[in-house]
Amino acid sequence: MKESKADLLLHPVRMRIIQTMASHGSLTVQKIAERLPDIPQATLYRHLNKLLKGGILTIVEQRQIRGAIEKVYALEAQGANLTPEDMANASRDDHMKYFATFLAVLMGDYGRYLAQEQLDMIKDGVMYRQANMHLTDEEFQEFLQDLVAVYKKAMDKKPSEERRPRSVSTIIIPEPNK
Repeated sequence: MKESKADLLLHPVRMRIIQTMASHGSLTVQKIAERLPDIPQATLYRHLNKLLKGGILTIVEQRQIRGAIEKVYALEAQGANLTPEDMANASRDDHMKYFATFLAVLMGDYGRYLAQEQLDMIKDGVMYRQANMHLTDEEFQEFLQDLVAVYKKAMDKKPSEERRPRSVSTIIIPEPNK
């Protein structure tokens, strides 16, 4: 059975590869491995191949290096995004699985952060909180548009020595209809 796009994207190792690619642009396997040192090379190759076959990644360059071909990978345009159709076609069980995977990835990221020898959570800007809002549907849509604009402005900044990669995760859950 063919994996759905959501299943391809929402695997803990593949999510980390995608996040790395989104943060750093086009990368070789060696550069990806340097940024994900806890993932064994064979596992990395296996998941890169799945992402490539699934249309999530593309090869943007190939170079001859001492008798071997070095491939440079990049995210396919919109390849790492689930479409509204993808979300609509998922069952409730699928959505719960996707959400649990997302939370597991967050916990893994946080665990890797906490495993550092030196921590300065204030300087690093580590935070987690929940905010309740009372908004009409129109106000909520305006809030989302503003949030997307703020994210885009920060995400458009190119990697540099001065810029530290930071993951910002957003979860929006409305209360059930009465």
